[in-house]
Amino acid sequence: MIDETLTMIPGPTPVHPRILDALARPTVSHVAPVFVEAFKSALADFKKLCQSSLGQPFIVAGSGTLAMEMALVNSVAPGEPILVVSQGYFGDRWGDLAAAFGIPCDVLRAEWGRAVPAGEVAARLASKTYSAVTVTHVDTSTGTCAPVEAYAGLLKGREELFILDGVCATGGVDEPCDSWGVDILLTGAQKAIAAPPGLALCLFSPRAMEKRKSRSSVPAYYADILRWLPIMEDPSRYFATPPVNEIVSLAEALRLLHSEGLPARFARHRRLASAVRAGLTALGLEYVTEESSRADTLSVLRYPEGVVDLAFRKEAASRGVVFAGGLGPIAGKAFRFGHMGNIGTGEVARALTVIEESLRAAGISIVPGTALAAAAPFHSA
Repeated sequence: MIDETLTMIPGPTPVHPRILDALARPTVSHVAPVFVEAFKSALADFKKLCQSSLGQPFIVAGSGTLAMEMALVNSVAPGEPILVVSQGYFGDRWGDLAAAFGIPCDVLRAEWGRAVPAGEVAARLASKTYSAVTVTHVDTSTGTCAPVEAYAGLLKGREELFILDGVCATGGVDEPCDSWGVDILLTGAQKAIAAPPGLALCLFSPRAMEKRKSRSSVPAYYADILRWLPIMEDPSRYFATPPVNEIVSLAEALRLLHSEGLPARFARHRRLASAVRAGLTALGLEYVTEESSRADTLSVLRYPEGVVDLAFRKEAASRGVVFAGGLGPIAGKAFRFGHMGNIGTGEVARALTVIEESLRAAGISIVPGTALAAAAPFHSA
């Protein structure tokens, strides 16, 4: 039987049949010409997604957390301080990574649901010099989209490397790496890029590559980008066996992404996010995230009084749609609704309908069709 459950969590996201077909192709040798060409295609199209002409892309087996580790361990030496600009759970993870590698860090931490103001970043940069500044573009725990362009303006001309975590943004939110001066962009395959999970992706600027090359060694083996660089330059070479099928499916996902076009893709994410917000607001739900910082890739909603987290999500799952629970201080108090990747109005409409039905099942009085009526103007835009 085919599982027809619609997974509307903040990743993994629904995978288009074209991408699934690519994933299901027979596994070939990691040096087979057909795979080498697919790998080259994925690398080139990822670089194009990052809107970079000079950056060096890396695609390796792993998760977004590995991509974070690769970014940090290759660009910052033990003892060199970093500034972490955190909008939630995954921003805080940079502190844990830094501690694991003996890297001192200062954390500018926003209240959950808010973004760190650019002025606070400016004040911290004026008081101290760091080796790098890390920013999570969209924090998956809070739905907060950071004012990255404003931060980028502050870092222009400074010595600090600018490391941007795009795990819940890349492919759904504009990230012009060259014009913003991003030194390292990192992400995963399974969110707004909408490929199956299992791949860590990074783009290193020439400045970031020079920083790694200036060091005799790094406290890593698998995560050392200089071990991977020959393969990224010539995928027919060998360091460790790549996940052949996942890279083939990523190549297809990136082809699909670019066939849509970046401006159109970002506009679609904005339009669907507007439909979601209108529908959820009409149901009386309150966002965890303040209005000015809400991401286009997911929504994080507080439960109305009397609605129990697990019971609500179990009810929604029984109706064919899966949502994610809250993390950290909002665990049990909120749910997370991912609306990114290759989804369209049909998936959003189904998800909104199931939220409405599940709230009614929990005893909340709602006129049937309220969410879809509110969302309709954005669906037709």
